[in-house]
Amino acid sequence: MDRIDAFVSRLSTRSNFWHRVCSIIWLPYAARSGIRMKRVDEKTFSAVLPFTRFNKNWYNAMAGAALLGNSEIAGGMYVFGICGGEYTVVCRHLDYRFLRPCLGPAIYRITPRENIQNLLASRREFNITLDMEVLQQFAGRKRGREHRVGRCVAEFHVTPKAHAKSRSQRRERENP
Repeated sequence: MDRIDAFVSRLSTRSNFWHRVCSIIWLPYAARSGIRMKRVDEKTFSAVLPFTRFNKNWYNAMAGAALLGNSEIAGGMYVFGICGGEYTVVCRHLDYRFLRPCLGPAIYRITPRENIQNLLASRREFNITLDMEVLQQFAGRKRGREHRVGRCVAEFHVTPKAHAKSRSQRRERENP
């Protein structure tokens, strides 16, 4: 079972196609929302949430639940994309501040507070805090302009799968 888990984890980080297939199976709402990840530069990532019927509310604006829920998905995809399939990523804390209604596609600009490469080099459990700016992308005449619609701070706990496995084996030996 561990080999299958490792294979699927590596497969989901390999390409966008396999990432979408795994999302359809394990994260159906995120797959249905249509969120996509893009690398802006070395340290900054961006996720785009399209302005579709699935993501709208009755007032023809982006639903708050879609903005909030996909901020966790965007941050988790960022961390998992860097860490890879050998790690388990869990959201510990999510703080979202709504600033104004979103009337177009939402863009999540993700910037880590800590250096994730140094934390990965330790090969131990760690927490990483991400700052996300949620922006509304305009189309048509105002193309290229963006308004901030929200701010998000997300904290993720990252554990090597080998570490978690050895911990569970140790607990089994202690409590037969």
